[in-house]
Amino acid sequence: MFWYNEAMLHEQIKNKIKDAMMAKDTVLLETLRAMLAGFTNELVAKNRRPSEMLNDEEALAVITRLSKQRKDSIEQFKKGNREDLVKVEESQLAILEAYLPKMMEKSEVEEIVKAKKDELGITDATKKGMLMSVIMKDLKGKADGAVVKEVVDSLF
Repeated sequence: MFWYNEAMLHEQIKNKIKDAMMAKDTVLLETLRAMLAGFTNELVAKNRRPSEMLNDEEALAVITRLSKQRKDSIEQFKKGNREDLVKVEESQLAILEAYLPKMMEKSEVEEIVKAKKDELGITDATKKGMLMSVIMKDLKGKADGAVVKEVVDSLF
């Protein structure tokens, strides 16, 4: 359910709000409004007018941030035995993830990390940070940072 097409992502999300209102889909509506609020905050933070549109790369960065927040909330709510709130956050997370590109599998990340480790000639754990930095630049937006960290840590 990836909603990309030639229109800008920011504009698509803005237009989907009307559909969500008419369908009375409160979870979708709430999530879309959160995305738009995030977009507006991003524009203001970059000293741009709130009425401007973010490009797709900027919009995806905001959606990624919102999805990470949902994941953190889910974890906290599970610790607090708040299953009612976990369900709401999971529903919102599913909607957010529909807008994000598919992340690489752990096995794909492992191959890239091993190849880069050999290419850079890294043999000891003191250079782990350098490896992590290089890999994260290469895989930005393609792989989850937590997965990359787990793979890098497992090699040392």
